[in-house]
Amino acid sequence: MNRSVYRWSSLILRKMAEEINKSEIRSSPSIIAKSRSLWPSVLRWIPTSTDHIIASEKRLLSLVKTLYVQELVNIGSGPPGSKVRWFRSSSNEPRFINTVTFDSKEGSPTLVMVHGYAASQGFFFKNFDYLANRFKVIAIDQLGWGGSSRPDFTCKSTEETEAWFIDSLEEWRKAKNLSNFILLGHSFGGYVAAKYALKHPEHVQHLILVGTAGLSSESDTTYEWVTRFRATWRGAILSHLWESNFTPQKIIRGLGPWGPDLVRKYTAARFTNRYSPEGVFTEEESRLLSDYVYHTSAAKASGELCLKYIFAFGAFNRALLNSASEWKVPTTFIYGAEDWMNYQGAQEAREQMKVPCEIIRVPQGGHFVFLENRDGFHSAVLYACRRFLSPNPDKEPFPEGLVSA
Repeated sequence: MNRSVYRWSSLILRKMAEEINKSEIRSSPSIIAKSRSLWPSVLRWIPTSTDHIIASEKRLLSLVKTLYVQELVNIGSGPPGSKVRWFRSSSNEPRFINTVTFDSKEGSPTLVMVHGYAASQGFFFKNFDYLANRFKVIAIDQLGWGGSSRPDFTCKSTEETEAWFIDSLEEWRKAKNLSNFILLGHSFGGYVAAKYALKHPEHVQHLILVGTAGLSSESDTTYEWVTRFRATWRGAILSHLWESNFTPQKIIRGLGPWGPDLVRKYTAARFTNRYSPEGVFTEEESRLLSDYVYHTSAAKASGELCLKYIFAFGAFNRALLNSASEWKVPTTFIYGAEDWMNYQGAQEAREQMKVPCEIIRVPQGGHFVFLENRDGFHSAVLYACRRFLSPNPDKEPFPEGLVSA
């Protein structure tokens, strides 16, 4: 959905060409794997399964010191009163949202965290311990991602596709009996969080949108590089693949047993030594995250197929900007200073909003600012939530080192 996706896609395509030319705790889980292959993974072309996803998530979250409960939350087979299942699925079997809830101090405000495209809740593994000291942290895998159910994705329009994510999130909220929570979403998860708050503002106390999608268009001068890239033969190919709903995950599946190695290389290239000499992850963290990313990416295609129905090539969409005057929930935008998602779109939206809105930029961070500059990101989140955390929120100083836009 961005420059990193282009780099990922190019790397994957090169690896595929090379291979053609050459002719796997601590938690309280309640998840039960729904399907198991009769074939050992070493004998399968795509060495993953539901069991592998769950196991890799447990390994990654074993790095988190805070105790947590992991569960599959039953959201039924479709929205109440709807004749379609999630969505147009031929099966009426119930669907589940993979959920982790971390131990917290009694009375802590609830923070619900929603991941972005091509990710899952485990991407926040470096943030859980810090945030759980102040919040009741609940992180989910969106429907069709990670360890959640992966129904057949047969949506045929933007409206159906948005409803897939918004309605499943609302059914999850009902099942968890939640209300008055802070909703944080990253990238595409920010888009879903904002759209959810537009439809169900009565449940959301505050919105935190991190590098959110939905505030830009290809005509913005900041994104002229996309137009130039599309004019190249590589851009033309990727643009065609985008419109054909050909996702990077499909390529990983196509590489079969070579997929895990490619994902390891991508993870290392994307995060190692990007903003600091010591890098973003330790060797163990990088290994466990890569393993997790592979299994969540190589599993059955579902939520990933939303791409072309919501975004134009380059992840462009101005839907949030166009609806800014209708927002009813106070909002904080957080951007890494080097995020390819431009914060000017949030500034434009703020001019139209009738609710409190602030924009915070975090230095030494890009699109994954919550990983690249965790301290800065945590400071921004605490400041955004000061009225829920401080007895004197109006006297809380703006965090040193951050930039108010």
